[in-house]
Amino acid sequence: MSDDGKLEYDEDVAATSSPEEEEQINALFEDYLEGFNDADEDRIADCFALPATIWQHEKGHVFHDEEELVENIAALLGALGREGVVTSDFQVVSSHVCGTTALVTLDWTQDGPDGEVILEFTCHYHLVLLGDDWLIATVVNE
Repeated sequence: MSDDGKLEYDEDVAATSSPEEEEQINALFEDYLEGFNDADEDRIADCFALPATIWQHEKGHVFHDEEELVENIAALLGALGREGVVTSDFQVVSSHVCGTTALVTLDWTQDGPDGEVILEFTCHYHLVLLGDDWLIATVVNE
């Protein structure tokens, strides 16, 4: 993420995506991050296309409807709260947009109330453009 909080696109990526697409993807991840920082499972769920697949601990979980996804997100937010996480942030490792799909890799940190890092991990996102909206179709957590 650049100093202004936007995704940075290298020259190859910029050649395959428009400024409008870049802004839409930036907005998606800003909403996603704010959902985590506000512990708002509905806001996080709104960032996903359905069905969505989340890979974690070498297992894929498919969420066919919003109710299943929100239930999972609520459980995740509860676990983060129990760990003492109060804020999340990410840095963009890589991004590539091609047509109606995009691949974005983020390094996440999740911090406690005094700013100490509680969790660090990498997530890979496969996005799809549905109508006018970029949405997360798949997440692979490392």
